Amino acid sequence: MLTYFRADPAGCGTKSHAVLLLHAFPLSAAMWQLQIEPLVHKGMTVIAPNAYGIEGSEAKESWTFTDYAHELALLLESLDIEKATIVGLSMGGYQAFEFYRVYPEKTASLVLCDTRAEGDTPEARLAREEFIGAIETGGSQEAIRRMIPNYFTPATYTTRTGLVAQAESMIRAQPAGVITAAMRAIMMRSDATSLLATISCPVLVLNGAEDKLTTPDTARSISSRIPGSQLRLLADAGHISNMEQPEVFNLALLDHIEQVRLS
Repeated sequence: MLTYFRADPAGCGTKSHAVLLLHAFPLSAAMWQLQIEPLVHKGMTVIAPNAYGIEGSEAKESWTFTDYAHELALLLESLDIEKATIVGLSMGGYQAFEFYRVYPEKTASLVLCDTRAEGDTPEARLAREEFIGAIETGGSQEAIRRMIPNYFTPATYTTRTGLVAQAESMIRAQPAGVITAAMRAIMMRSDATSLLATISCPVLVLNGAEDKLTTPDTARSISSRIPGSQLRLLADAGHISNMEQPEVFNLALLDHIEQVRLS
C-alpha cells in the first residue's frame, strides 16, 4: 500500500479525472506542496503518492517501475478515478512513461518534467552502482551530499537556504535501503525513446532552463519526438523546477490542464 496526499475541491465527490503527481528521487510527495493548492483551487482532485518505503508507504527490497505503475493504477481505482493527468519530475517522469506504456487508457495527459526518455548507458549504470555502494555505507547523508548540489540554480544555495534545507530534510528522512531500492528501479527502467512517437494523449514537457542533470536539450529532444507536444523552459530553474520556480511552473501546468479539460 502507498501513502499519499489527497486534496479535493470543496463540495465535490467522486472524480473521473484527477492529477497524479509523481515525485523525484530521493524526495517525497511533499515536494509538490506548492502545486496542490493551486490545482485544487482550479477544481482538480490531486493525488501525490509516496514511492515504496517513503513516508509510510510499504517498503519493497526489489521493485520496478512496472510494479509501481500497477500500484498506481490500483490506487486510482480505489479512489474511483478513471483517468489522470500524470505529472512526473525526474524519477517521476520515468514512472510516468511506464504508467502510460501499461495504462494508456487511464492517462488523460502527461506532464514530463526535468526527465529523460533514454535508458541508462553502461557508464551510467556503473555510476549508479557506485552510488548504491556509497549510500549503503553513508546512508541518507551521503545522498544529500551527492544530490542536493544538482537540484537548484547557483543563486538559490545562498539566497534561499530554506528551500535547500527543505529538500535536504526530505532526503534525510529516507532509510538507506529505500534510497538504494529506488536507484535500482531507476537502473532497471525501460528505454522509453521508442514509446515517444506512439504517445497520443496531450503532452507538456517542462524543464528548468538551468537544469544540469536533464538539460534543456534533453527536454527539446523529448518534445520533438512526441506528436503535438508542448515545451516550456522555465527561467531561473534547475532540476527540481517545481520547488524552485513554483509560480511559473504552476502557470504552465494549469494552462495545460485547462487545455486538456476543454478538449
